[in-house]
Amino acid sequence: MIRWLTPLLALLFFCSGVAALIYQVMWLRLLGLVFGVTVYAASTVLASFMAGLAIGSYSAGRLAGRLRSPLRAFGLVEIGVGLTALLTPLAFGGLKGVWIDVQPLLPSSLWIITVARFLAASAILIIPTTLMGATLPLVMRSALASDSGVGSRVGLLYAANTAGAVAGALLAGFYLVSDVGVGRSFYIAALINVVVGLVALVASRRIVSAPAGAAAVTPHHAGAASAVLTSGQRTAVLWTFILSGALSLALELVWFRMLVTMLRPTAYAFTLMLTAVLFGIAAGSAVASPLLRRGTRWLPALTVIQLAISIAAVLSLNALTLVGPFGDAIGPTLIRAGLEPYLAPIVVASLVAMLPTTLLLGFAFPIGLSLWTGAVNGSERRIGVFYSLNVCGAIAGAVLGGFVLLPTLGSHGSLIAVSGLALISCLMLAVPQWRTRPNFAGFMIVVAPIAFGMAALNAADPFAVTMDSARKDERLLWRQEGVQTTVAIHEQGSAGRTQRIMYLDGMHQASDFRTMTFVHHRIGALPVMLHPNPTEALVIGLGGGATAGAVARYPGVNVDVVELSSAVVGGASFFTHINFGLLDRPNVTLRVDDGRNYLMTTRKKYDVITADIILPRHAGAAALYSREYFALVRDALKDDGLVMQWNGAEGDSTYRLILRTFMSVFPHTTLWGDGTLMIGSKTPFTFSRSAFDRRYADPRFRELFDWNYDTLAKTYVAGPDDIRAWLGEGPILSDDKPVIEYFLTAPKGEPPPDFNRLPQPQPTAILRP
Repeated sequence: MIRWLTPLLALLFFCSGVAALIYQVMWLRLLGLVFGVTVYAASTVLASFMAGLAIGSYSAGRLAGRLRSPLRAFGLVEIGVGLTALLTPLAFGGLKGVWIDVQPLLPSSLWIITVARFLAASAILIIPTTLMGATLPLVMRSALASDSGVGSRVGLLYAANTAGAVAGALLAGFYLVSDVGVGRSFYIAALINVVVGLVALVASRRIVSAPAGAAAVTPHHAGAASAVLTSGQRTAVLWTFILSGALSLALELVWFRMLVTMLRPTAYAFTLMLTAVLFGIAAGSAVASPLLRRGTRWLPALTVIQLAISIAAVLSLNALTLVGPFGDAIGPTLIRAGLEPYLAPIVVASLVAMLPTTLLLGFAFPIGLSLWTGAVNGSERRIGVFYSLNVCGAIAGAVLGGFVLLPTLGSHGSLIAVSGLALISCLMLAVPQWRTRPNFAGFMIVVAPIAFGMAALNAADPFAVTMDSARKDERLLWRQEGVQTTVAIHEQGSAGRTQRIMYLDGMHQASDFRTMTFVHHRIGALPVMLHPNPTEALVIGLGGGATAGAVARYPGVNVDVVELSSAVVGGASFFTHINFGLLDRPNVTLRVDDGRNYLMTTRKKYDVITADIILPRHAGAAALYSREYFALVRDALKDDGLVMQWNGAEGDSTYRLILRTFMSVFPHTTLWGDGTLMIGSKTPFTFSRSAFDRRYADPRFRELFDWNYDTLAKTYVAGPDDIRAWLGEGPILSDDKPVIEYFLTAPKGEPPPDFNRLPQPQPTAILRP
């Protein structure tokens, strides 16, 4: 074996992993803009991505053994990945136009829409992802071309590729999306692929090509443990890693759902949680690599490891009780080392909860692959089958976890059920060892279920660890773990003076506090009161329903409400006293959908469009503050329509960024209230006292709204000319660079916007007699 080949392959596979994660992050963002950010849409995109990987791995595994120079083939495949992936943003642009025309024609069936999304996404992703999937068998064939030791080499190379994925996730999540932009990130990832491919092509010329069809034979000392496996034992190993793929993705989904209630749903939290998962897998594989060169009995060892995985997984959230003392010890050290204080608790919590299980999963993968391939010819073909079926299991796990387990069993039940897959794997491995190791097999068959059962009985209630303990002064009234989000309704105070709070994934979204209710009511009421004759209104987001309820009270207006999560709809029923029985009103139509996707596909025109409060720093929020989003809103407005958008930026620069973006689409913008309420229109906006007084003469109007003309006029802050003079030139927010989600890039300690520096408003330009 050429000494430099394996280190070179590890380096190239590391870089390939970097590019793959960059693509995955960018593809999910781009396809979210086409299909929406619902869990169904995201899971469909992920399934199409992983289906390509499975097809590529299986196909390459069958072909790799026939290649004279697998390293040359790897180089060509990497170049192919880069070139085809570079074309996908253009393809997404075309897909968007087609989807706008096709979706309204589809039946309302979720499954039909899901299949259509899968086919559309697959049509674009199938070529680059299939090529990605082909890389593992080709790299392994290259590594084994003149030497062997399948498990040890695959452990090293798999660890290198996963470590590259860690680097790619961090690079994309902390720099590329916010500073470079989605579009240009594809060029960076493609450049990485092309460089990897060219280096592989050059290196392939230094290696004497193996005869076509030749395959490496594993030395006896490296494969002794696997060589004696029966066909039944080898089949059990394969099924173990099909279940392991399902466990990994479903468990990741449960972890993310629960940790986000403690860490908050921000882009940084999701990036670090994904990084923690990948880091554990990479580290586990790296540890297993040198150990696999020893003549250990790896089948019994794998059986025990699977039991350990089941126990570590089911108790993973129990470990969060250690975050306090562990964080007190480690958190300050991380901060002194230069880590942003906001990120330190996320890092600590993610590692404490996930690392033990993911280390074991990473450790088990090369062991299982070594046992499955065995000391036989055609290892690369078996590698392709093994990896492709593992990925198929992951697809099933994503669907099972998100669509079935979480909605039906909740987080606690789902954690136990998913962890139980590892127990099943343990028993599947133990039973075929009955003839060769009866004592060991019998022991595991009896002890493993007991050990797992005891662990499951002591598994912590995830909400007790992540949410309820932090709100001990509040009482839980209702909770629902929906497909899209977890909604909890809490109550605080004593009898007769209680107050209710709605939490979405642990974040305060709505309450019946007087000040909060006033804010929500004003966001809904102000635009319909300013519009001369509103009859059709759209509200993006439901929350507690106070905003939409204020709109729906207006006499003669029909209201469409688009809410992303069905669980939120159930939670809104606890706030009928502030949303005015919104969902029972005959003039209200509710649609559970992504608001942006609805705007993109609807042909209806509205007099008023407003939105429930959406915090800019939330993951995905930039899609509802970008110039492209506001353009969709403008296209859905009637010629005399008004759009209300709340600007909840915490610092001056972010506030100006959002306002400048809004004004780039609505040049006739006016500011109202405390300056956070932006009202845009297609034509210059004026507000007439005489027109308002005619409406105010209607007793129905006076009964609902006690604001007269003078009260409304006092909420006026500034008109378009004053705003432009105060704003000045600067950047705007786009889908390509959603910087408001990456709030750590904003200036530290920045004060809120100073509206006192605005020119004194000239009401006569807007407010007319």
